[in-house]
Amino acid sequence: MSLLDQVTGAVGGLLGGQGGDNPLLKALTGLLGQNSAIGGLGGLVQAFQQNGLGEIVNSWVGTGQNLPATPSQIEQGLGSDLLKQLAGQAGLSPSAVSSQLGGLLPNLIDKLTPNGKVEAGGLDQLLKLAQGKLGI
Repeated sequence: MSLLDQVTGAVGGLLGGQGGDNPLLKALTGLLGQNSAIGGLGGLVQAFQQNGLGEIVNSWVGTGQNLPATPSQIEQGLGSDLLKQLAGQAGLSPSAVSSQLGGLLPNLIDKLTPNGKVEAGGLDQLLKLAQGKLGI
């Protein structure tokens, strides 16, 4: 099993057992790596902030309630090019990806920022977090 498969499975576990075979979850996990096109979790958060969605993404990072995101806000936050890239990797339409990410991203970012801030570390940090929570 590759590291990406392990991390994808761990992310699925963090999100309540969503399957590691989910192609969108695999594509999203690839985004969280520090060498990804967007620059990992920090880059993802920064993209939302720079695209006018700071209040929403900050709620996901913070320790309070997570604000929901509509599919159009997901597209605005990620940008259409990145959304199309994720859709291609997942074998889905961009509209399907933005709809699914509206449910995935708030919870995932919340789980990856338990102290209310984005920590450096990329996939290694994610895997450690998942192993601790899941007893892998």
